Amino acid sequence: MPMPGYVFKDGGPIPDSELQEREAGQFQQLPSTSNSSTAFSTPTSSTSLLATNNNDRTPPTESHALANADHEVRGASQQDYSAAEGEGEGEVRNLGWFEHPNDIAPLVGGLPNEELWTLVRRFNKQMYHVKATAEQPPGGLDLYIADEDEFSPDKLRSNVERLYMTVIIGLMGLGKHVARLRSWREPRRTGAFCAVYSLAWMFDFLLPTFFTTLIVLIVYPPSRAILFPPAPLALVSSKTGGVQSPQAGVLGSHDSATGAPEKHQGMAVEQEAHNFVSGIGSIALSSAAGKHEQGDPESDPLDKSVPDPTRLATAGAEAKVSAAGAVPDAHHDKTKQPMEEAMWSKMRPIMHVIGDIADGWERVANALSPTPPFPKEAPRLRLVGCLAALVAVSVVTTSEMVVKGTSFGIGLGFFGDPIIWRALDLLNTKFPRWQKLLEIRNTILKGVPTNAQLTITLLRIGEANKAPLPPPPSSDQPPPSRPKSLNGDDLSLDATNSEIHEAIHEDPSDKAASDAAAAEKPKHRHGQHILGFFKGTTKTGVETKFGIDKVKAKVGSTHAKNHLGILPKANEPLPSGPVDFKARYHGHKGWIYISTTGAVPSVSFSRTAYDGRVDGEISDALFSIPIHDILELKKMGGLGWKAKLVVGWATGKTVADGLEITDRSRNVWKLTAIRLRDELFNRLIAMGGQKWESW
Repeated sequence: MPMPGYVFKDGGPIPDSELQEREAGQFQQLPSTSNSSTAFSTPTSSTSLLATNNNDRTPPTESHALANADHEVRGASQQDYSAAEGEGEGEVRNLGWFEHPNDIAPLVGGLPNEELWTLVRRFNKQMYHVKATAEQPPGGLDLYIADEDEFSPDKLRSNVERLYMTVIIGLMGLGKHVARLRSWREPRRTGAFCAVYSLAWMFDFLLPTFFTTLIVLIVYPPSRAILFPPAPLALVSSKTGGVQSPQAGVLGSHDSATGAPEKHQGMAVEQEAHNFVSGIGSIALSSAAGKHEQGDPESDPLDKSVPDPTRLATAGAEAKVSAAGAVPDAHHDKTKQPMEEAMWSKMRPIMHVIGDIADGWERVANALSPTPPFPKEAPRLRLVGCLAALVAVSVVTTSEMVVKGTSFGIGLGFFGDPIIWRALDLLNTKFPRWQKLLEIRNTILKGVPTNAQLTITLLRIGEANKAPLPPPPSSDQPPPSRPKSLNGDDLSLDATNSEIHEAIHEDPSDKAASDAAAAEKPKHRHGQHILGFFKGTTKTGVETKFGIDKVKAKVGSTHAKNHLGILPKANEPLPSGPVDFKARYHGHKGWIYISTTGAVPSVSFSRTAYDGRVDGEISDALFSIPIHDILELKKMGGLGWKAKLVVGWATGKTVADGLEITDRSRNVWKLTAIRLRDELFNRLIAMGGQKWESW
């Protein structure tokens, strides 16, 4: 494995087949690939991959502009390596892919690596399918969710997890701050709040005081820690406001509800979110199982032969009815299909609402605490301007005016239906997109990113400087069962250091009991024997099936070819990157190469291994796609979601998934068995000048 800072010579331009002539004006934001005088130059200190062409250097979005801006505080991915000694133009620099996290220098200025990897890790779970669009993105930032985004249970799972990690965790923190104030365990702080509230109530100045406090919190960030001193979420009791022992038994993380240990920052909350979704019934059963039929291979015979485990809930309900003597007849039950269709049809808008709530929360958080390279002051000033107007209005507004206005609004909504509909029809005629214009992402939070938009901007920074961001570290080892470092003197909780020490450490008696239970020889039960028998039988069947697929692939079966290589072999070496990615194309072993040293950056597939050190053209490439010609990227499952569940349970291995690339000529390139599928996806989505929308 090369040391961090190793420079890859990744091959230069790769000849591609002649592309058809484009229609005039089609996807004008993307540069043409035809041979013309307009060249697409390699990014250097003055030019970038993210520009559309040489004649028009206007960045497609604010995200592209920020990625190419001159940043005051720079990390390793923001350095200009083109002028370094011995490095050629366009060469990609390895900043420590798959190195130990402690050996990797800070990647983005002003952002710790752990926070960066948390963003990327959650980005990988959120992004499934992106398409390039010619429309100007709302708010100036691309990678927004398309209105026609299709529903799938796995997308619902992802959105509910985001809702938990943002809104629910945030509300938990707010509730525990309220509990701390109400408990009077911090008498000075609670007394100050009580005095201010009493004076404001006495002089009828509650609303102006509330809005003024919000303005102070926005304009002067240090005031947030003064008014609301931080404390680990799991350490504070929501009932008493005092110190409690975390539910996990040890305080291994500060931002999770249970305090569970974590290997890297943010992992405990992510695991909580996963378990939160897994505990929801009925439709969430499909979400927890990862049902995402849009990403399944087409007509997978292995997937069709596996029963649908999400039918267990409805089958169990029918079995209960049968046991009671009322035998259900699906052929004569005229309510079953309409009710199921009605439920699933409502899931798409519900999924969008959940996603919009999470997006709004992330935007507000990123406006209050901006992450470099996004501007700090402009979003805060817009919020302060709105609150200042509310302060002025609240000063002259009386209680009687509020009651009168509220009652008038209720009456208008109840009796003014004809007027409301005529007004809406007029607005829809004169201003067809007026609802979009009024969204907060296009008004007070314009230019403020969601976490996904922030992540793609950070990825584009690395690509603009030919220094792709290393992927988040991973390990098969469990997180350490020890408390996270905490200074009790920095906490304003009404507890001594010894009490805090006792709360954050695992109880010795509980630890001894758990160790004894682990050391005790497990009792063999008939159920475990039966389950082990079926698991072994299933594993044998899976191995037999994949053995047959190898024979079928040799005689030309497309589905069998797509199954080759999706299960890792024992002692398989670590995958490579950031230039070459091991994969298969039509069942053939090979490597995906991303070339950026030539006039036209491209992605290609070759059956020859160059170990990231190719110095010339790859003449044996099976295909080559210019980066700016990519129209669509879609993550594909290595198996159907049902077959993946069975194979994962029986073999204990992770199935390698695939990626589908569509170019502007509507050619589809399907790559399978990619061990670094998410890392390849992130590089491709961040390299070009496309404006993406998420599907």
